[in-house]
Amino acid sequence: MATHHDSEFCMVAYKWKYILHYLFFHSYHKGYVCDQSISPIEPVSVDALVGSDVTLAVSHTGASHPVVTWFMEGLPVVIWTISDDSSPDVSSDHSSIFKVEQNGSLTLRKVSHIYNGTYTVEMTRIGAMRVSTTFYLFVYDILKNVSLRTDPDEAIEGVRVFTFYYNTMQGEAREVQWLFNGVQLENGSHYSIDGKNLTINQPRRNDTGRYAVVLTNPFSFETQHRTITVLYGPDMPVLKVSPTKAVFVSGDSLFLSCKAEGLPPPSATWFFNGSFIQGSPGGSVNLTDVKTHQSGVYTCVLINPRTKGQLRRNLTIDIYEIPRGEPLCSVKAVSETRGLQFFCLWPGGAPEALLSFPGLNANESGVGNFNLTPSDIQRLNGKEIICKAEHPLIQTQCRVIARGPVYFLPVIFTNISQDERTTVVIHCNTEALPKAIVYWLKNGHRLENGFKYQISINTTQLFINDFNASSADLDTYTCIAINPLGNITSNATLLSPQILDSSIFLSENRTEVILKWDVPPTSVITGFDIQMKGPDLAGSSRSEFRTIRMMPSFARTTNISGLDPESAYIFRIIPEAGKTTGEQSELHRVQPGTGLNGAAIAGISAGLPCSIILLLVVLGFIYCGKPDRNPKFAISGAVEKVICQSALTDPHHFPEPKRSTALPYANARVRMATTV
Repeated sequence: MATHHDSEFCMVAYKWKYILHYLFFHSYHKGYVCDQSISPIEPVSVDALVGSDVTLAVSHTGASHPVVTWFMEGLPVVIWTISDDSSPDVSSDHSSIFKVEQNGSLTLRKVSHIYNGTYTVEMTRIGAMRVSTTFYLFVYDILKNVSLRTDPDEAIEGVRVFTFYYNTMQGEAREVQWLFNGVQLENGSHYSIDGKNLTINQPRRNDTGRYAVVLTNPFSFETQHRTITVLYGPDMPVLKVSPTKAVFVSGDSLFLSCKAEGLPPPSATWFFNGSFIQGSPGGSVNLTDVKTHQSGVYTCVLINPRTKGQLRRNLTIDIYEIPRGEPLCSVKAVSETRGLQFFCLWPGGAPEALLSFPGLNANESGVGNFNLTPSDIQRLNGKEIICKAEHPLIQTQCRVIARGPVYFLPVIFTNISQDERTTVVIHCNTEALPKAIVYWLKNGHRLENGFKYQISINTTQLFINDFNASSADLDTYTCIAINPLGNITSNATLLSPQILDSSIFLSENRTEVILKWDVPPTSVITGFDIQMKGPDLAGSSRSEFRTIRMMPSFARTTNISGLDPESAYIFRIIPEAGKTTGEQSELHRVQPGTGLNGAAIAGISAGLPCSIILLLVVLGFIYCGKPDRNPKFAISGAVEKVICQSALTDPHHFPEPKRSTALPYANARVRMATTV
């Protein structure tokens, strides 16, 4: 840096330069020209050690006593005329450093760093041309305490730059070399060398290694090393599901793993639909006995613990479940006679099954409880309609056949209350889908719910209260069954209590008889009185009929035992409907010595020529007719059939019809009648 004295010296120097230039110019033009040259004795590039003396040596030829001027970085610092006895003019700031030699060379004593630079010497002489030469002085110190640092502290893959820089506590280097794993680095797109810095542009993981800076100057040599590890990752995670399946079924077990490259190794955290789930340190999750609610998105988040860099990847798990049971098909009436609605029910499952009726409409489908209402229903009468149920795990189906009502016969039941009031129930059940609605008529007139007539909620039963078998209640009742696919009519003409046919069989020892009878299908009967004329069990004779047994309405046979084989008996059956007594059956007589009656004898005689197999069949029927005791007499085939069937009849079982109002009460003590 120039001081005040330097400026003052510069002014003086320039004055001298002007004078010299004037003298030189005029002398040249007057013809006083002589050759003059100056040259360095040593190389113009001079290296010096701090604190040493260094001479910038020159030699000159030509004019004698030239004026020598030394410039440092363009500023004059020394002026002297060679062989002049006067002292050189030296800048006061550098008087202790600069010394001009007799030949015009310049010596710098105990040189320091501040004297690094360019030195130019000019020689001028009146009548001679001006000549000059330039020296380059480099002052070096011994290199000591070299340090190598980085910015930032850690190298991370993908950052913009990572820089090495060195410092020295003493000395400067003339040459700097950067090495990576012993190989010298050059400037380029990846490595940039500038001054004291080595910059790695967008470092990669393969930049991990040993870096060195080698510093040299003419007087010393130093090397400093630094090993860096480029941190990277996590890379794109690799997700695996074991076992490898497209979908899982409820109850399965599965194993999720998440791994990725990284330095240091990244840690994995699992989330399910955004919520944290506990996993193992290795980045895996074990799911056992999975359920459908565990279907969803599983996310693995990988984090580099040093760089805090993270990466996430999603994995979708589908867990399916078959709907329970089987699909159910049904059909209902939209209105009484106008339309049908087909239903296919198979709810649940994951995902829900897709339901459709291809035979009705190939373009419509649904899930859970799917229904379809076709427009043209008459073509569907008796046609099988299939519902296709399609689930990713199974495909199945159900079927339904819609039918109009088919022909049926009314069924008649009767019961009697404690106050001897009779109720007749007529059942009109027909096979139809959807179930038919029944309308009731009496002599062509529509019946409605009331005190006398009550219709069940499902319309299939008509209750006739306070029935009088001797009044106008004995009439023709009509039921009309209707559904959207058709209708059918059936009549039931109620009859007074009657016996259609009856017979009697006498045991071989003449102590027991079997009575059998039948009634018309629509005869209203609440019970039977079994009457006998003859001696009673005590042996006293009776001349009038007396009731010895009361049978329920469903009875068609009875056994009477304890008879006197030497006495005569007459039996008859009286049907009843509440307080109304019907016509008696024919009279059946049993007299001493008659043995088996003609029918029994004919049956036995017909069986004698038959094979042993047929006889065994007859004996089997005989055995079937002995539920509680073993009578010691033969029974004909007809009697056997009656006994076998009556053994299956429960006199206390009476179906309870549905009704809209209260019906007459009946209990086990009241006689009940049923006619089919």
